[in-house]
Parts: sequence; C-alpha cells; structure tokens
Amino acid sequence: MARRPQPVEAAQPVLRARVVAAFGRHFLADDGGAEPRACIVRGRRSDVACGDWVMLQPGDPATIERVLPRRNALWREDAWRSKVFAANLDLLLVVTAAEPAPNLELVGRALVAASAQDLQALVVLNKCELPATQALLRRLQPLRDCGYPLLEVSAAAQPRQAVEQLLPWLQERSSLLIGASGVGKSTLANALIPGLHARTGDISRALDSGRHTTTSTRLWPIPGLPDGSALLDSPGFQAFGLNHLSVSQLQHALPELALRNGSCRFHNCTHREEPGCAVRDAVARGEIDGERYALYLRILQELLQAQRHPKA
Repeated sequence: MARRPQPVEAAQPVLRARVVAAFGRHFLADDGGAEPRACIVRGRRSDVACGDWVMLQPGDPATIERVLPRRNALWREDAWRSKVFAANLDLLLVVTAAEPAPNLELVGRALVAASAQDLQALVVLNKCELPATQALLRRLQPLRDCGYPLLEVSAAAQPRQAVEQLLPWLQERSSLLIGASGVGKSTLANALIPGLHARTGDISRALDSGRHTTTSTRLWPIPGLPDGSALLDSPGFQAFGLNHLSVSQLQHALPELALRNGSCRFHNCTHREEPGCAVRDAVARGEIDGERYALYLRILQELLQAQRHPKA
C-alpha cells in the first residue's frame, strides 16, 4: 500500500518588528502583538541594536532574519571594540550632573557623535538643586554658545517638574538617555515612565539574560504621549571612542568649527599647526572655547592614530 503523503506545515509569514530590548545576543521585538517576542540572531552577527526595525521568522524564540535600513545609529568605537547604543533615533538626551564629578569629556564626545549622525541633542543638567550646579553651568556655557539647548532638572527632588520640562521634547520622538554612571538617568527614566524598574526586571527574566550580560538597552513607550513617543535607556559608561569618524566628519560635528570650514588658507587644514588657520585664529581671539578646541585635538589625534594602525 502506498504511503500517504504527510501534510506539509505551512511556513509562518515573516513579521516586521522593532527591537525594544537588547541584552547581548538576546532581544525582544515588538511586532504589534500583545507582548514583545523573545528573539535571537542567526549565526554570529552582532549588528542588531535597540530601535532597529527587523524582519522576524516566528518561533520559540523567533529569529531575526535581517535588519532593515536605518535612519541613523549612535555608536562608539575605540581601538578594541565597537558598540552601537541604539538606532533610528530622533533625539539624544545627554545627561550630566555636578555630582559625581562631571565628565564633560564624555558630554562633548556624545554631542560630536550625535552631530555626525545629524541627530538633535539636548543637554540635561540633572540634580540642579546641588550647590555645585552653578559652577557646572559656567563650564557648560560654551555648549549653549554653540547652540545646544540645556535643561536644568531635578529628577529626584522635583520629579513632576522634571517630567513637565522634558515632555515637550519627547513628543512623537524616539529619544535616547545617555550619560556617565551616577548622573541620575535611571531616576529620570523612572520619573518619565512610572514602574519602569519593575518592568525592567520582567524583561530580564523574559530573556533569561542574567547569565549572559549585565548591560542592556531598552525602549519604552512614554505614557500619556502620542504613538511614536519612546524613551531608550542605556547603561552608564565612562568612555566614548569616536574612531569610526573621518576627520571631515569630526570637523563638521563641532558647530564652532563647522562655521569656519572653508575659511582656512589650506582646504585640507587640520586646525593644528597650519598657517592661516581660521579656527586657531578664532581660538586666539576667544571666539572658540579653549576646552572645546582641546577636545577636538584629542579626538583628531585618536582618529589619525586609528588610520595609521587600522584593526586587523
């Protein structure tokens, strides 16, 4: 007797989804269902970031088949590794505070990274009730002079007021919180999204991520705002390499330098020692802040070093 053919199980359709949590190589992606799907990537690829739009093959867990083209991506790179924070962003919230000791190097580098991606940035000065805030404001004045907006908030002492100040900036935008450890990003995120700490724990358990990594990035819809309003919270860090930039990108990413591009005697001026340099002349006249210029020189030196010794 001929054996009856077995019915072929129909392949499930591939789904379009947005990655809303990234824990190492484990992810959650929102495809419009009741709950985000746990998913993994094929092979050894590691280029998936929170905020990415992806195509998913359903399963347990689902599989990310491919990453759709990005509008932008915020990332850092040094001599040892690259790290993508998030993708498809509309706003970068760079958080700093008077305590612990402010890391203005990190703030400046984050703003350079945002400018290189044509990403709007907002400087958020948290813990503004601290006595040392006024001294920090004076150090941040060069950023205001360059056109960066700055908000003074106190997420712990005045959470409701902090939320009221920030909500107009977050309407219908995907916004990433970034900053050094201890500046109060988590407190700020919890003020904007009540119950966030408990929900974060739920995600960690859903991905069984505890034994894989201690760092993660998460995307949360912001209650009370229209669809498309989302907050991404990233782990704190203390270094921000920019080796992925070109010298031209760097020079265009600092507004005070970009304003003078094309004004130097030499079209390929690096603004270091060349005669007839409009940037150095502006520094000498006090039109460009000396610390901002020193930041440019440090990053430039890193880029040139990376060009001389590229990764294998």
